[in-house]
Amino acid sequence: MSRLILVFSLLFSVQLVAQEKTSTFRQVQLADIRVEGLQRVSPETVFAAMPLNIGDTVDISDLQSASRSIFRTGFFDDIQLGLDENVLIITVAERPAIAEIILEGNKAIETEKLMDALQKSGLAEGMIFKQATLEGIAQELLRQYVAQGRYGADVKTHVEALPGNRVALSIDIKEGKVAAIKHINIVGNTSFSTDDLLALFEQETSGWFSWMNNKDKYSREKLTGDLERLKSFYLDRGYLRFSIDSTQVSLSKNKKSIFITINITEGGVYTVNDIALAGDLILPESDIRELVVLDEGRTFSQIRMTTTSEYITQRLGNDGYAFAEVRGLTDIDDENRTVDVTFFVNPGERTYVRRINFRGNTKTADEVLRRELRQMESGLASSSKIEQSKIRLQRLGYFRNIDVETVEVPGSGDQIDLEYKVEEQPSGSLGASLGFAQGSGVVLGANIQQDNFLGSGKHIGLNVSTSSYTDQVTFSYVDPYFTPDGVSR
Repeated sequence: MSRLILVFSLLFSVQLVAQEKTSTFRQVQLADIRVEGLQRVSPETVFAAMPLNIGDTVDISDLQSASRSIFRTGFFDDIQLGLDENVLIITVAERPAIAEIILEGNKAIETEKLMDALQKSGLAEGMIFKQATLEGIAQELLRQYVAQGRYGADVKTHVEALPGNRVALSIDIKEGKVAAIKHINIVGNTSFSTDDLLALFEQETSGWFSWMNNKDKYSREKLTGDLERLKSFYLDRGYLRFSIDSTQVSLSKNKKSIFITINITEGGVYTVNDIALAGDLILPESDIRELVVLDEGRTFSQIRMTTTSEYITQRLGNDGYAFAEVRGLTDIDDENRTVDVTFFVNPGERTYVRRINFRGNTKTADEVLRRELRQMESGLASSSKIEQSKIRLQRLGYFRNIDVETVEVPGSGDQIDLEYKVEEQPSGSLGASLGFAQGSGVVLGANIQQDNFLGSGKHIGLNVSTSSYTDQVTFSYVDPYFTPDGVSR
């Protein structure tokens, strides 16, 4: 029986063990495909990755392509393809499985969060080990620590081979200390002093009390926020052409000190020349103009333009336009240093509330929550009523946190569902007292209060006191909705 064996290395080179030339290799119609060497990976995984099936007519290029496809799964260290007449034999050497992962030295990043990140990246106990993934994780960890200002951080990994084609991974982390900001320099400011501008920053240079507030610890994320505050400061004062030209962050040789230089261009102050309204206003223009807090002839302010957009959006929301959009657009005249502002209004469809749902009220009955609502089902959606309903729920005192979410009804352009998500908190109290009264002697007391009895919203209380002179028991019961109108009794 003549036998031709094709071996594909990880570089996908083809070796003809029989030393036949490629040009003489005949095409073969596959009668069967066998996979050998599997331990944990299923044959179906190999077959799914391979672009060959029984009955296909193949040549060397097809086998090369199949080898590449199998290797791309990342499950194998070595792949060999052999032909025994018209039977394709795939021999694989699996990469080891991860038996254990050990993390050491991490304090700034919690172990649980690190383990979750490792699992999402493909490194967890029982998974196939990939060296490239481990190296990528180590580099990403370093980037995370650098973003925190820990420039002296170091991450080392070790792979220990175990019996049964398994490995134990250890990640040794030296976090180092967060570099301290020694100096922040702003270049290009003439209208405002550096001290006034630095007062806007969350980060600051090292001082006497830095050890208490840690505001001198450098963070790239915090610096980004500081730069945004700096930009907003100028835009709110009419500097429409303000720009941050560059930011340099320098590190000392010992990686413990940070020096920041911010180069800015202030530009000039711009005055509002004209305010226009455009789009589908829906409401009378005079009503909308009453909501505009920008003034023609006065200095432009970014925050005033944003606030105006919010006011108009809220006003439209009160009339049922839950998805209204209002954008403030500027047309800048650099020669005269003026700006025309146009508020473009897109009210969208008028919306109605189809259904109101509650989530998280594991104790309190829906009825107790629903009777506090001012936004009704089947009614026009009103932003103010939705917010008022949330405030009334908060005032009950039964919930630690309340969020409301507006959900569009699929297939309907004019209906929404409201979801109030609540987090229950204890609504009862238990107390005891010890006192002394002339004539009565020692007075003992105990009381129990429950403001949300059995989740019904009713209040009950029991107060007991005893002394050598008298015993007293007081029971209270309050139903805040004794009548449909909400008169308690």
